[in-house]
Amino acid sequence: MILKHPYPDIRRGIKFLVLAFCTTFLFSACSKEELPALGRLDESTLDNRKGVEGLLIGTYALLDGISNDDVGGIGFWSTGASNWIYGSICGGEAYTGSVQDDGGDIRSIERFQTTASFESILGKWSVVYAGAQRANSVLRVMEQAVDIPDEEKARIRAETLFLRAHYHFEAVKMWHKAPFLDESVTYDNDNYRLANDTLIWGAIENDLRYAVNNLPLVFPSTIGRVNKYAAEAMLAKTYLFQAKYAEAKPLLQDLIDNGTTAGGDKYELVNFADNFNPATKNSAESVFAVQSSVDNLPSGGFNTNGNGGDVLNFPVGGGPGGCCGFFQPSQYLVNHFKTDPVTGLPDLDNFNNAPVKNDQGIPADDPYVPYDGTLDSRLDWTVGRRGIPYLDWGDHPGIPWIRDQSFGGPYSPIKNVYYRSQEGILTESSSWTSGFTANNVNLIRFSDILLWAAEVEIEIGSLDQAREYVNRVRQRAADDTGWVKRSDGSPAANYMTGLYTEAWTDREYARKAVRYERALELAMEGHRFFDLVRWGIADQEINDYLQTESTFRTHLAGATFVKGKHEYFPIPQIEIDLSAGPDGNPRLKQNPGY
Repeated sequence: MILKHPYPDIRRGIKFLVLAFCTTFLFSACSKEELPALGRLDESTLDNRKGVEGLLIGTYALLDGISNDDVGGIGFWSTGASNWIYGSICGGEAYTGSVQDDGGDIRSIERFQTTASFESILGKWSVVYAGAQRANSVLRVMEQAVDIPDEEKARIRAETLFLRAHYHFEAVKMWHKAPFLDESVTYDNDNYRLANDTLIWGAIENDLRYAVNNLPLVFPSTIGRVNKYAAEAMLAKTYLFQAKYAEAKPLLQDLIDNGTTAGGDKYELVNFADNFNPATKNSAESVFAVQSSVDNLPSGGFNTNGNGGDVLNFPVGGGPGGCCGFFQPSQYLVNHFKTDPVTGLPDLDNFNNAPVKNDQGIPADDPYVPYDGTLDSRLDWTVGRRGIPYLDWGDHPGIPWIRDQSFGGPYSPIKNVYYRSQEGILTESSSWTSGFTANNVNLIRFSDILLWAAEVEIEIGSLDQAREYVNRVRQRAADDTGWVKRSDGSPAANYMTGLYTEAWTDREYARKAVRYERALELAMEGHRFFDLVRWGIADQEINDYLQTESTFRTHLAGATFVKGKHEYFPIPQIEIDLSAGPDGNPRLKQNPGY
């Protein structure tokens, strides 16, 4: 299977409008039906409450990064909400995996050899800006609707601006200087040729501040809509990406002290594994998640409501999903989970000196005993490794579930995987693979909030308060009720996760500890690369990773991260060309080095 995906340019996203109407469970009873505009779209047919709500649902629907341009399964893995390629693979958490002649653009992106002609990069751009334009369609049409009370309009506008901010936030993470599209930008009035000569953080902040001030605390009858606290979290994240710690602090404090889910439950840490189980999604830890669902289209329909962005990321050879062996965790990631046998703490500086034992090259019928050193318990909810229970699928068998162990390594992902008992129930039953699942994509969890708050305390507050926030996250990992267990109830490995019991007095040590904790807690969730970039340490960490990993993953030999270039991805060349005005000069400028 060679990955191919011809994507439309940004204007195509503008020329399509979603007319999907849903029941109270957001997305579970709706499909993303995109209707091409023939000439000029007559928005007057939608200027009523039903039409505006339908457009709003359509704006939510693109959160997963999948549009019906992808029906048939070609290419939407490069645009999925989890950012597994750009956030995790580029962040050193995983290899592309599969086999050497498969993967297309992803293989080159992994080696930091991305070019402006890559279809996957164009796809990501197109989906992000299609989402922004869907939001703008809501705002334009709503202003003409006469049957929506002003108070309801304020709520709809708040939801819409949150979503518009999210899509633009994705653009800034990917391309740094990216254009901001507001509701005045349409294809018809020829003002879509926008420049990217400034950062658009201010516009994103403005949208999110409106959302914070106008979103309700709860949506009692609807799962999946954002509330005030989700907006606070997103605004705090926006501030953190700019190192605006003082602005982020009160938002994070309010989330910790008072924050509640859209259903009104107070945010708290739940069982770690429950965050990645489609049967326990939308828990008290879920602050902002992309909703997924299965088997909700008429017979014979193709469902794009399942988590299609991760559809390639399953073991092969009889395990869950049946396809396709991509997104294999790196040895570098696995080594992070080693702990000191006395304290249960990680070695922040030397964790990668000696690798955790694995079954590389050991046939499935040969004896094998897994690593017996002490490990953080989150490892085996994050990485599938031979001899350790893999959800309810039995022990991971090693080579039989790996397409090419000599190339992609011995490990499998877990966080996107469903339980065997859920197959055909929480997985799509009418598709070419059961890898379309009802598993949500967590964009912001409450553990995120705690670790962001720890970052803020380190920079402008109390080091010991930061330590308390980190320990709150680690305490869950230390609780043996949440460990991976064997059938007899015994721990599946030698788990030992300790707390930081000594006061933090050194700011640099504390900073390193919090950043390391994010690597453990949020591994394989698409955040790491973007974290490294915002911390200004991407070149150092990624080049260390590439140098070490290339000694046993030869496809990484010679790969280099170039500081000042690879922090961001190239803007698609076709978009630059299309941005040229009557004078022939493009409004979009390419990122440095490309």
